[in-house]
Amino acid sequence: MKYGMNLLLWSGEVTEEMLPVCEQLKGIGYDSVELPMFNLDLDYAKIGKRLDEIGLGRTAVTIRGEEDNPISCDQAVRAKGVELNKKTLDCCAAAGVEILVGPYHSAIGLFSGAGPTEDEWKWGVESMRATAEYAETVGVKLGVEALNRFECYLLNCHGDSARFAREVDHPSCGIMYDTFHSNIEEKSITEAIQAGGDKLFHIHISENDRSTPGKGGVNWKENFDAIVQSGYDGYLTIEAFGLALPEIAAATKIWRKMFSDELTLAKEGLEFMKAELAARNA
Repeated sequence: MKYGMNLLLWSGEVTEEMLPVCEQLKGIGYDSVELPMFNLDLDYAKIGKRLDEIGLGRTAVTIRGEEDNPISCDQAVRAKGVELNKKTLDCCAAAGVEILVGPYHSAIGLFSGAGPTEDEWKWGVESMRATAEYAETVGVKLGVEALNRFECYLLNCHGDSARFAREVDHPSCGIMYDTFHSNIEEKSITEAIQAGGDKLFHIHISENDRSTPGKGGVNWKENFDAIVQSGYDGYLTIEAFGLALPEIAAATKIWRKMFSDELTLAKEGLEFMKAELAARNA
């Protein structure tokens, strides 16, 4: 197993100013960092080279919105969503990213007042298949993320995202499992993790209040039991949010300080993950 830290805890984009944090994360014992891929005009090749020098692997996260919604009834909007997914994948390739995760299957925060229609599901699969075909050409895997019902309506449970990925039917397209969303939506954590099967490409370790893993209400015993039983051996990446950036705090609905500082969260979170795995591999 490898351990990652999502840089959204510090910043909405990765520039030279973030590199000292990356060096600290490497010193703590992390194997990788997860890059926010929202600004597609940064020099990602330069960032990737510096992270190579530090010795950190890379994953990345991105989103889609109303103006580039891959399940829109407007074909031009869907096409824009695919176009931006492809552009994001170009940035991933330049930065040496292994896997792109996130809710880029549909618009985050946009609701119809009902669940997905047959057409929306079909458009989503078609858009993601085009994205996956391009992902294969640039050597990046896709980890499609289910979000809870308060953030999107296309994919809410991990069984949904697993079925979606299997209908996309491309080797570059898999799913991501997230403990935060699972804590809200899943009736069985074990079944949610098992649903991914060979399509489980990435895992986010995230507490129920988005702060330090292991210090909240997530059922960690069942999560780690099921992760180990699944045979998954990729990245366990912490996704936590705080007050460092107003725009990220607003988007994640964070307005209470729930940890002492970002680096302490990263250190304690890594210790927690390693301890949970060590207990099961003893």
